[in-house]
Amino acid sequence: MGYAAGLLGLLVLGIGTGACGVAIETVDTDVARARRGELSSNGLSTNGLSTNGLSTNGLSTNGLSTNGLSTNGFATWFNQDPATADSVMEYVVKCAVPSGQVRQFTNPLTGTLHTWNGALGLAPDWAAGSAATTVEQEVISACLAAHANKYGIHVAISVLGNSAASGTPPIPYTQEELATFSEPESCFFGNLFDGTGVFAANDQPYLPADRSTSRTCGLASGPTQSCPPLTHLGMCASLCQRAVGSGGAALPYYATCTHAGRAFHPLTARLRPQDIYQCGDGICQFTEHCGTGTSASSCQSDCGTCP
Repeated sequence: MGYAAGLLGLLVLGIGTGACGVAIETVDTDVARARRGELSSNGLSTNGLSTNGLSTNGLSTNGLSTNGLSTNGFATWFNQDPATADSVMEYVVKCAVPSGQVRQFTNPLTGTLHTWNGALGLAPDWAAGSAATTVEQEVISACLAAHANKYGIHVAISVLGNSAASGTPPIPYTQEELATFSEPESCFFGNLFDGTGVFAANDQPYLPADRSTSRTCGLASGPTQSCPPLTHLGMCASLCQRAVGSGGAALPYYATCTHAGRAFHPLTARLRPQDIYQCGDGICQFTEHCGTGTSASSCQSDCGTCP
């Protein structure tokens, strides 16, 4: 797929960024309230996490600066599918650029001005116009994957981990945030820029048959979870090394994850308990189905028997 189709599809996975403690929000609200260290609302469709790289639009070498966004290569990529490209760039900028900054692009074919808001600031050098380092590529890939949603809907999540800049503090969080988002969900890692792809693993056991979530690409119900192009690899605990604080205490995110002999810089996501649905709670969630049983795929008590 190339960066044009690849990054386009990648962001069809449903990324968004929102404020701490909010419920499900629209993308517009997320943009207005996005701040580094606050929570994110995912909604990027999984149709587009490309395994063919994010470099053909020139941004990996020219950076997320005026120079990078004004190249012919970027304009050519953008105009293959302007609506989707606009969505892709919204989330790339949210992940890479610090809060309070924007990136703008005037489409030379239409004259339309596109404005994208920064939020997490995970790749400050790339955001400032330098070529993306491997670490920046990995952290941004993890950020995009963490915001992906198979169903393209918005669910508030807590995203934790280190930025790509050495010596800078990790994404800040509070104990209140950890208490509100008390369900460990997944670790995400990989590299969408060099064709490696992106990966996810459960940060808690596989969901039993009577539980389900719209975050199924991250919090899977089994080892064969299908969420292409994001590949599920099992359990974070078997793939990743947990980050530790200055006193040696374990932190609520991972420092590295390893797959096929390569170590990656990951991000970790957490969920609110109410975003993991239970057959038997009296609500027929969209991840549940009618039937005669007690599993999410056949939940009589919530969804009734099938006609």
